Amino acid sequence: MKFALLVVAAVLVGAVAVVLLLAARKPDSFVVQRSTIINAPADRIFPLINDYRQWTAWSPYETKDPQMKRTFGPATAGKGATYAWDGDSKVGAGNMTIVESTPPSKVGIRLVMTKPIAADNDVSFTLTPQGADTSVTWAMQGTAPFFAKVIHVFFNMDKMVGGDMEAGLAKLKSAAERS
Repeated sequence: MKFALLVVAAVLVGAVAVVLLLAARKPDSFVVQRSTIINAPADRIFPLINDYRQWTAWSPYETKDPQMKRTFGPATAGKGATYAWDGDSKVGAGNMTIVESTPPSKVGIRLVMTKPIAADNDVSFTLTPQGADTSVTWAMQGTAPFFAKVIHVFFNMDKMVGGDMEAGLAKLKSAAERS
C-alpha cells in the first residue's frame, strides 16, 4: 500500500515538474492577431470601433452573456472613452479605455481584465485602405507572467482569443457593409 502511494506521489510530482518546465519555456509575452477585408471605406468602419456604444453591433462578447452588466463612461467614443462590464464566466469582468484614436486608421485600447484572471493588455484595430476595400486588423498583446505561462500549457491563447476575433471581424464586416 505504501509503495503504491509513493508511486502515485512520484507520478504527481513528475507531472507538476513537467508542467512547470513547459511553462518556463513559454515566451514572456504574447500576440494574437486576426485580419479581414471589408468592402467599405475606413471612414465607415472606424466609428463602429471607436465608439463603445457601437460594439453591440459586432463584438462577439456582447452576445455571450445576455445578462452582462455594462457601464459606459462619460465619453463613449474617441481617446479617453471608457467601458466596463461584469458578466458570467464566458465574458468575465473588466474595463477598456481608448488610449489612441486616429481617424480613420487606428484605435488603441487598454484592456484590463479583473476576472476570471487579472490581465492588462493592449488592443489595437488598424484600418488600411485597399482600393474601395479596407483591411482591418484586430490585435491583442501583453506580458505573460509565470502563472499565465502555466495556463498557456493547457490552453492555446491564439485559438481561444483568435476565434473570438474572427467572429467579431465577421460581424464587423457585415455591419459595415450593411450601412
